[in-house]
Amino acid sequence: MTIAQRILSASLLLALGLSASAHAVELKVSRGAIDRTLKQQLFGGPDGRFYLKGDAKSPCYAYVDDPQVVFTADRILVQLKTHAKLGKSFGNSCFGITLNLPTVVSLAPDAQGEVVGFRDAKLDKVTDQKELNFILAPFLSRQVPSSMRVNAADLMRKALAGSTASSGYKVTLDRLKIQNIHIETDNLIVDGDGDISVQ
Repeated sequence: MTIAQRILSASLLLALGLSASAHAVELKVSRGAIDRTLKQQLFGGPDGRFYLKGDAKSPCYAYVDDPQVVFTADRILVQLKTHAKLGKSFGNSCFGITLNLPTVVSLAPDAQGEVVGFRDAKLDKVTDQKELNFILAPFLSRQVPSSMRVNAADLMRKALAGSTASSGYKVTLDRLKIQNIHIETDNLIVDGDGDISVQ
């Protein structure tokens, strides 16, 4: 163990020993981590698409792909490419209109217990086509906020899992309760109370 690792370990033990039953915890989740989570949870299929209507074999369909996450002052923007063939199916053909449009969905970060999620999904930018807005409405009102979740405690536990090899101490997160969540520059800041054990 290097001198720096020993000092870090001693400081951690001292901080834990001086603390009472609850410890303040701050977790920074980068925009890149949110982007990867979105792609894994909603766009994880082989074609990287999230179907709003139909599937890869449907003659008429609507899907979004190529999500890009951007943080604003208090919301998360997801820039998407929307592709749709809307109309009436006859056999293997769809008679109607074809649309390829950029779309921006915004979400407010939210937290409950150990889990970071999203609420208040809004369609910030899309076409004036009522048909496409009608298809996107279920995606916004139900699927994104309920589908995309990040367990902050699990993220911290995974990060601490390698602590034994690097410091000689086994550091584990026993409990986490998120109290506040906000956006700060290019990070999602998760504040809470937690209990950490060192063995």
